[in-house]
Amino acid sequence: MPIDNTSRRIFLAAATALPATRVHGANTRIRIGVVGTGGRGQWLMKALAKTVPEEFQIVAVCDVYDVRRAQAAQLGGPGVEQYLDYRQLIARSDVDAVIVATPDHWHSAVAVDAMNAGKDVYIEKPMVHYPKDGLAIIKAARANKRVVQVGMQGRMLPQFTEAKRRYIDSGVMGKVGVARTWYNSNSGYVLKPPSGFDRKPDGLDWERWTGPGPKVPWNPGIYFSPYKWLHYDGGMIMGIGIHVIDSAHHWLSLRQPAAAIASGGIYHFKDGRDTPDVIHCVLEYPQEVSLTFSAECLTATGVSTSAGVELRGTGGVLMGERYAPDAGYTYTPYKQRSPEPAAKVAVPAANAELILKNWLECIRDRKRTVANEEEGYFSAMACFLANQAYRTRARVAWDKAWDLPA
Repeated sequence: MPIDNTSRRIFLAAATALPATRVHGANTRIRIGVVGTGGRGQWLMKALAKTVPEEFQIVAVCDVYDVRRAQAAQLGGPGVEQYLDYRQLIARSDVDAVIVATPDHWHSAVAVDAMNAGKDVYIEKPMVHYPKDGLAIIKAARANKRVVQVGMQGRMLPQFTEAKRRYIDSGVMGKVGVARTWYNSNSGYVLKPPSGFDRKPDGLDWERWTGPGPKVPWNPGIYFSPYKWLHYDGGMIMGIGIHVIDSAHHWLSLRQPAAAIASGGIYHFKDGRDTPDVIHCVLEYPQEVSLTFSAECLTATGVSTSAGVELRGTGGVLMGERYAPDAGYTYTPYKQRSPEPAAKVAVPAANAELILKNWLECIRDRKRTVANEEEGYFSAMACFLANQAYRTRARVAWDKAWDLPA
């Protein structure tokens, strides 16, 4: 059944009365619940298992589809409890931390409720789609002194961390005026639902899945490919642009964008989607940097995915690639201004193990994560500005109402 406002108020009153999360000693395992156990949630569980398995225990999983709940419970191991309603999971006193891997439109509600119940949270990217939801997460994290990690894994990938330390923080790059980002050929935007799902499965609570989103009849295209819909994924700017835009933020210590413009459209996939299959945007920053993002999915499934960041500065050009095997990063000096030699460093392609491990470490020592809620907010808001610019076909400037709370 759908979550009504009365039951939500009763739950929140009870949750705020719960004791704070226990202090984690060296011999205490962190007990984790996973909310949203579809493809991404299960992928994160597998990635978590590659980190420090002796440090944590999956104790509960939650999903609106019983098949995915059961799959996740099997992944988690013996004794994992299954839930349809996430509020029952986070009300458990033996859950210390929650992974939020739901569709994007549920992120804020689940994360805020979990933090109000005393849980630390890992929130998949993008953290939110709208300013009010991001500010709600920031306020809940501060009020409850919670540790938050956002799944922007580029902040721990060596092609970005090593390159930042070696060329940007050292001053070798000089003044950077342009950050070019791209993400092409992502197959998520051309997915079709599997056969046999014209009728909704009996074990899938569609009304709960739509939740705070538009109330639409069962649509397997939305359920299996929410990426094509602005409300559920935000299109390629929000859904995948967040990765490389955040990496540019990380490299250049950018946070609040000043304004955005955008162009693009649905040029090929006339399948009812409301997100562009070709998109370009430009973000302006007070640091006198222009950040561009371009994406297309016309070549998806036929051409290898490419996603990365290129900086152009007075010292030279630095490029980092997320997915090409052993692409890593390259530096090309402007020889008249930079004594640093050219370099090409190969590293493994993107994964989430490092950022998950950082989250676990910060739960123990109560320090800030590398992709905390404020960084997650500003990167999501850069995408929000760009999406608004695309929707309105106008230049959209930052509104002071979106500033961080004092």
